Amino acid sequence: MKTTAALLWEAPGTWDVREVDLDPPRAGEVLVQMMASGLCHSDDHFAQGDIPFHSYPACGGHEGAGIVREVGPGVTRVAPGDHIVTSFIPACGHCRMCVAGRQNLCDNGALITVGTQLDGTFRMRAGGRGVAQNACVSTFSEWTVIPEVSATPIRRDVPFEVAAIVGCAVPTGWGSAVRAAGIDAGDVVIVMGTGGIGMNAVQGARYVGAEHVLAVDPLAMKRELALKLGATEAFTDIGEATERARSLTNGQGADSAIVCVGVLAAEHLAQAYAAIRKGGTLVVTSAAKHDLVGIPVPLLEFTMSEKRIQGALYGMGGPAREIPLLLDLYRNGSLKLEELITRTYDLEQVNEAYADLHNGLNVRGVVSFANRHGGA
Repeated sequence: MKTTAALLWEAPGTWDVREVDLDPPRAGEVLVQMMASGLCHSDDHFAQGDIPFHSYPACGGHEGAGIVREVGPGVTRVAPGDHIVTSFIPACGHCRMCVAGRQNLCDNGALITVGTQLDGTFRMRAGGRGVAQNACVSTFSEWTVIPEVSATPIRRDVPFEVAAIVGCAVPTGWGSAVRAAGIDAGDVVIVMGTGGIGMNAVQGARYVGAEHVLAVDPLAMKRELALKLGATEAFTDIGEATERARSLTNGQGADSAIVCVGVLAAEHLAQAYAAIRKGGTLVVTSAAKHDLVGIPVPLLEFTMSEKRIQGALYGMGGPAREIPLLLDLYRNGSLKLEELITRTYDLEQVNEAYADLHNGLNVRGVVSFANRHGGA
């Protein structure tokens, strides 16, 4: 069949929205009619060349929601008509990490930038070439074929635009707070960067009992929203937040700092490390350029203070558990999601959407396919 998709032919590059060929699902795969896709900063990292695909052309998007329309042989997890959220980690369930309950670190994560399906072949083609699918899913396409393990069923009463962002931004930020940071009741927490991921770190920190959640963002719009979503105070820079954390802790510093800036630089780590107390935790959630190395922290202090630096992928959780849980919290009012969606776009506006992201106009932009599919 044919589908309209947003491709990169090189990096750095811009998104090329065009018609491509899509093969039917094979064993263990499903055909999904995409209804919404979040515009994650990670896809902009691909467009900027910060993180390269193994081959081009490549179709973007990894955070989406849609409807299963066809299933391949052997599929048992979903059926035609099911509403699903995509997972950018096609967790196998039987590798060492999966059996240890760490599906976010499944060995299949190595395929995120490779772009093939689990059997090593492509389902999309353009110009006679195989199209790499971001994280095996490629939600920047009207229709897509994905592994069944990348499709988490959800209730049909959840709006697709809301469901889409639970594919990445929400569990990544939420888990960075509730799991990676190890927050205790009464803690002082700094969240550095309050975009689509950082806003959910703010919500997660408050949910698990942090007494002070200090949001840091240079943009007034994001600081204001962070205060509405659970931040107790908001600052324009990390230095101000650090001083406030020390004033609340007899000079010790924050119990944890969660770095959620759009493009990670070494200086962000240095600043956040300096903001936490001895025995505190620095959570690194942001993505950096693939060839950036070095953490500029005082090595003697690192030993003597027992500070911990913790990376966090997908909030250190498993999609099959996190997606339903977070949508339950949304339905009971404990988690705000609609407030995160600043604007919806047509697929042809994907480059405009990322320009808006760079200009600080969006917390989370979402591509809606509803008009293309008649709203259903």
